[in-house]
Amino acid sequence: MRALLARQPEYAAGPLRRVLDRARRDDRPERLLRAAASALLLGDVHAARTAGARALAAARTTESAALEARALEYLAYGELRAGRHAQARAHAEEGVRAAVMAGYRNTAASHHAMLALAASIEGDTAAVAGYASAALATARRHGLAQAATLAEWATARADLARGRPLDAADRLGPLVGPGPRRGHFAVWMLAVPCFVEATVLAGQPQEAWGVVAGLGRWAAFGADPHAPAQYARCRALLATDDREADDLYLRALALHDESGGDFERARTELLYGRWLRRRRRLREARGLLGAALVGFDRCGAGAWADQARGELRANGALSGKEPVTGLSVLTPQQLRIARHVAEGATNREVAQRLAVSTRTVDYHLRNVFAALGVRSRVELARMVDQEQR
Repeated sequence: MRALLARQPEYAAGPLRRVLDRARRDDRPERLLRAAASALLLGDVHAARTAGARALAAARTTESAALEARALEYLAYGELRAGRHAQARAHAEEGVRAAVMAGYRNTAASHHAMLALAASIEGDTAAVAGYASAALATARRHGLAQAATLAEWATARADLARGRPLDAADRLGPLVGPGPRRGHFAVWMLAVPCFVEATVLAGQPQEAWGVVAGLGRWAAFGADPHAPAQYARCRALLATDDREADDLYLRALALHDESGGDFERARTELLYGRWLRRRRRLREARGLLGAALVGFDRCGAGAWADQARGELRANGALSGKEPVTGLSVLTPQQLRIARHVAEGATNREVAQRLAVSTRTVDYHLRNVFAALGVRSRVELARMVDQEQR
């Protein structure tokens, strides 16, 4: 922890892994909770969820509401980091009840902050405000930097979802910049991508230049599986050369293929589609914006989906004159995969032809099925054949 506070993550990895390894042979809930924390700091979300689940089972065996509330806190945070917002919300709701029963106000504040983060995905401004207010009331009184940072980040992300980037940038600036108001060391870097996006959309990109290098170091450390793609996206947002921006957006999408997560990928698709539309590359923009809409709808991000629909209308795709139908909703990569599959190729064969992983093909094919409303490879082949005629 001291190494992370000193911004020397390379010295933190060894001790954190030893904490994690020792807990594999230990059923004491306190050790398992420390292991869950270590795993989250290392970016090993699977290990964090495993340790949290074991800690929860141990806490329930001993009928300790306090330990149960803390275990649910790590489980909720792990699900948020993995992009599973509905599961995170369920754990946090249960965690609030356990924390209140045990009289642990600080733990309840952490759960309220995570509920605010989950609500910010959905764009429910009223819910975000309520949960964030509950978290901050305790966090500010008791000096809980992590809960306060999460709550502020959630409020800023809700601002972004509702098209208020200046408000989001003003809120996040003190949290991610240098100085005494910087957020909790284990959390503030997670908010940097939102800050970069907010400053660019607000017409103040110079405000973000000082924090992007730190995000690059964070991404290299591997503590967050989404950070490499987010770092490429941030650099694309700040790029002044169109070719460089194009390459960085494509790199971000390729990295999303490796890390998964509908919400973060859809945000990249939305920003890239918007960028393409403003450069009059309308067909490419339409495919990306359509994919973003599908991704946001899939994870229940209503306000973000509205942004994607607005961009599609501006692109002419939802004007009533040129509806988004058929294969036109697919991105170029999705279209290539759809055509290969329609020809009878297996996912492994498609991966070999396109020089990508089978997992990447699986991911894109699921998105193709969702975007086109088909349920089988036979239906997909029929649609491709009809459109080619």
